[in-house]
Amino acid sequence: MELDLLQGLRCDLGMRRIGSGMARLDEYWAKEGRLDADDPDAAGLLCYIAQWVDAGWRDIDVVQDGVGAFPKGRRIGLPMLDFAYVLMAEGMIWVAEENLERALANFGLVLSLRAEISDPMVLALAHFWSCRCNRKAGEYDEALEHAAEGYRYACEAGMEPMAAAMRVAESWLLFQKGRTKDALKLLSEAHAVLQETDDYITLGNIQSSFGRMYRREGRYDLGLRHFFQAIEEYGKRDPEHRNLARTLANMGYVERLIALQLRKGIDADAAQRRRTAPETRRNYEKVRADALAHLDRAGEIYKIHSHHRGAGTVYVNRGHLHLDSGDLQTADDEARQAYKLGEEKNDYILMARARLLECMVENTKLEEGIEDPAWVAHLALEAAKEAVELARRTENRRLLSRAIIWHGLTICSVSPASLDVARELCEQAGALLKNEVQDHIWEDLQTLKAKVVHGGILDSTLQAWSQGVVGDRSFQQLTEDFADLIIPKIWEHESRKVARVAKRLSISPKKVRRVLSRLGLHGA
Repeated sequence: MELDLLQGLRCDLGMRRIGSGMARLDEYWAKEGRLDADDPDAAGLLCYIAQWVDAGWRDIDVVQDGVGAFPKGRRIGLPMLDFAYVLMAEGMIWVAEENLERALANFGLVLSLRAEISDPMVLALAHFWSCRCNRKAGEYDEALEHAAEGYRYACEAGMEPMAAAMRVAESWLLFQKGRTKDALKLLSEAHAVLQETDDYITLGNIQSSFGRMYRREGRYDLGLRHFFQAIEEYGKRDPEHRNLARTLANMGYVERLIALQLRKGIDADAAQRRRTAPETRRNYEKVRADALAHLDRAGEIYKIHSHHRGAGTVYVNRGHLHLDSGDLQTADDEARQAYKLGEEKNDYILMARARLLECMVENTKLEEGIEDPAWVAHLALEAAKEAVELARRTENRRLLSRAIIWHGLTICSVSPASLDVARELCEQAGALLKNEVQDHIWEDLQTLKAKVVHGGILDSTLQAWSQGVVGDRSFQQLTEDFADLIIPKIWEHESRKVARVAKRLSISPKKVRRVLSRLGLHGA
């Protein structure tokens, strides 16, 4: 019976027939109550049970109980394929406990035995889980290699739906590396294959990925629409699934960005002594309340699953909302909670995000003259430096660029004599964000550019250029830099009149506006 069950579970998993596989396991468990470790097919069954636990059947303790029946001494005498099966199940336990290093060691050992393993499904799964671990660690290049190999082995096994599910992971990695068009194409192809299945978790992942990609492009309403669709898909399988919490956290993040846009409009009205429409203020308060509610719900679900990265993300996103409203103490507390969770798992991405939030809090204190300025400046710089150091341990370009930007902004605030360093940081961040959409991180970069340009670096820059010191910049880049340096100065001299600047320099007003907009000046 176990052999028939094993083959059925393997096939259902590969074809993403989730309901069918879970029904098989429910029937087996109702009769047996646990895994029979003495059965010849026990190791293979344990491996696939672990995969089904990840798909939503029961909890990880089922796998832990099964692995306990295969202590180190017993594993030595197992056939090679059975040994690989046990390693895969144990690796899944390490993933559930967020111990990425030990999980990768297990999956790597399985892959080193590829010549001895006859089941391409196992190799596909080993690559897939290695991909997930590398992605969580911010190691995107290695993750991409594993995603491609996992897809190849899944196709070799004749499991097109499983291969499509692996494409979803690959699409997210391409997106992280700035290849959004390719990422969207892979997502659409995967959805076309999987929409005929009942793999609601992967279908939810697809919708969630669409939402995050559209969020990056600033298309917030479209992003939220996909997040709601993701929640609907997850709910068909498990209303408290861990991935549902991730989507709620992403919704909270987007709603915070929408609230910031609304507040900018309110602030602009106040600056021009105009009354803001009451519905705008109501919308602002509602969006903020929705964001906090979604984050709180995400936190509850993550607590059920004891998920550090997710819980830490909730702390960080909630901290930004409190920072936006001026509640600096609560924002700082949220940042420290997030850092503590990240530190427990050596999660450099979470730790960097937490330190970045702390840096922003301290910068706000400096602006508002809260607490001892010298001590606050010290804390802001230390948080900025550590955020950069942590981000450099990952391959997350946007995280690193944002940390570098805030390091530069902090230097501008606390050490005007070091503006040359801030300019270098500005150039580093600009290179990382090249070809990125003009979102909130890009706006921070323009703020840093404006501070650097207006900070007295103009003369030293021109002097360096006159000596032929241009680094590795192209003529086109030098031309753009020169425009960034000169046009704002002339704009100020000409009473901030775009038409006057255009006439004086014999260039189009559109060119002037484009430069000023890039620096965050036009329309201020």
